[in-house]
Amino acid sequence: MVSPGILLVDKPGGLTSHDVVARTRRAFGTRKVGHAGTLDPMATGLLVLGIEGATRLLTYIVGADKTYTATIRLGADTTTDDAEGEIVTQATPDAVAAVTPAQIAHGIAALTGAIAQVPSAVSAIKVDGKRAYDRVRAGEDVILAARQVTVSRFDVLEQRTGDGVIDVDVIVDCSSGTYIRALARDLGAGLGIGGHLTALRRTRVGGFALSDAVGIEDLAGAATLTPAEAAARVMPVLQVSDAEARDLRHGKRLHEQASRLTASEVAAIDPEGSLVGILEARGHDIKSAMNMPEVQG
Repeated sequence: MVSPGILLVDKPGGLTSHDVVARTRRAFGTRKVGHAGTLDPMATGLLVLGIEGATRLLTYIVGADKTYTATIRLGADTTTDDAEGEIVTQATPDAVAAVTPAQIAHGIAALTGAIAQVPSAVSAIKVDGKRAYDRVRAGEDVILAARQVTVSRFDVLEQRTGDGVIDVDVIVDCSSGTYIRALARDLGAGLGIGGHLTALRRTRVGGFALSDAVGIEDLAGAATLTPAEAAARVMPVLQVSDAEARDLRHGKRLHEQASRLTASEVAAIDPEGSLVGILEARGHDIKSAMNMPEVQG
């Protein structure tokens, strides 16, 4: 029997997130595998997978903030806002040469903090039930509504100039739903020379780090985080007694106990160290918003 757990995988370029899920299903011998946040085929890095009952935790992980390293190429924009698309416009060498590091820093500052971001037209966002990228591929013009996102860090690591372009290596901390391709596009647009993404690597999802991930060739027998360990990385923990764990698993409330919660969502851990579920307040009571299936045997 496959134990529930959270698996951290370092996705290589050229594979879709679904490809990684399919390989994990084969490696673990189960169909019940899901992921907490897609990475484009071009992108590499941390993919958080849930196995068996731990898939219930993915909804609490997908909204976590994230860290990326990326390379933005200034001097051209593309149909997809990344290197996978065709170049739409190319700035002249003189226009690129006129852009200063101070102007780039100013453009980055304008894209830092709470911003309204228009996602890339080739995103997976659904428009009238159909993915935006499918509509673009069908020849439709897709304009998505702006979304409020937060970019808490947008720092330049290195900058290189040559062949009529400026390549800027950056590190970005951002809220869930932020598109790094859109940051590249908007930085280039603000500078008047166009921009797109040439490399993207996700290094962190909430409390999960790329340094703990396994390679795609090492899935078979890879260690996983228990549901309790994983939940503790994304939310506060509340230790509950055996009697409280039993009541929660049976759908009962813990009456007049809401003051014990330190956040809107808290992981309940029983005396054996198992995750009972995710708790929330209901008035003065505590109830389970999600219960983990009990492991038999």
